[in-house]
Amino acid sequence: MLKTLTLAVATTAALAASNAFAAPRVERVAFASYGEQIIGELYLPEDLDAAKPRPALVVTGAWMTVKEQMPARYAREMADRGFVALTFDFRGWGESGGVRRQYEDPYAKIADIEAAVAYLASRPEADQDRIGGLGICASSGYMVTAAAENAAIKSVALVAPWLQDAEVVEQAYGGRNGVFRLEAVGDAAKAEYRRTGKQAFLPAASLTDERAIMFKVPYYTEPDRGMIPAWRNEADPAFWRGWLTFDAIQAAPRLHQPFLMVHSEAAAIPKGAHKFYTRLTSSKREVWLDNVTQFDFYDRAAPVKAASDAAAAHFRATLGSAGEAGQ
Repeated sequence: MLKTLTLAVATTAALAASNAFAAPRVERVAFASYGEQIIGELYLPEDLDAAKPRPALVVTGAWMTVKEQMPARYAREMADRGFVALTFDFRGWGESGGVRRQYEDPYAKIADIEAAVAYLASRPEADQDRIGGLGICASSGYMVTAAAENAAIKSVALVAPWLQDAEVVEQAYGGRNGVFRLEAVGDAAKAEYRRTGKQAFLPAASLTDERAIMFKVPYYTEPDRGMIPAWRNEADPAFWRGWLTFDAIQAAPRLHQPFLMVHSEAAAIPKGAHKFYTRLTSSKREVWLDNVTQFDFYDRAAPVKAASDAAAAHFRATLGSAGEAGQ
């Protein structure tokens, strides 16, 4: 049954409040994806009972990010609410292996999500029959595509999802001509890589360099937010064609898992989220917050709490709570 909730997020002062919160126990882990080592962090609830495996979640973040950014924030929030939560660096990013660095490859990331699910299922703390996926921003498209093909993912929740098809891409990137320009930049970088074997990087984000993939954006350009030492502020522009032709919305009618989406009309491409949601045939629920920007979903106290509360309620309803038998 479709149920739409509109929640008013607190005052601007609350949005700007401290992001401090108690961290659960965190274990550094490693597993493999297509022959490369993936480095992750496993967030474990403080009250974990070794004899009672928990519902467990794979948590993934925005494009071009590392596990220490918004995935860490949400993994901690989920662990505080009783779930085992795994974050990781995709191949080519952060601490994980991979020769080609800083290259946004949707299909490689989808494969890495499936590898992370398999690894999480092997952990004694996690109930292999109660694994869910929590995707934030761009990785939402990767998460639903993985879930549409992988029955090991039993439930899905998305926060501020970037969900696109060709129509949405054109609207987001300046029409057909804007898309063509970006594809040309990417194709030139790809040809140079094939010719020389060397990547030509651009800034991922900048307030001053117009070549940046994300120009004049918050979060990534703020040292107290996303501009952290673990994040390398570079991107390989050869990714453009693969990203612009990636269709996340096609996964909607194939998704069989219970689904939750938390979003805002003030965040990125809400039209894509609405389009995806209307095409779902599985059990679904959406929560729309008022006046929350895309970047505030990443780390601001009030929207993170609202999104985390909704996600936790969804996963408890669909995966069960700690100590319950597998669903």
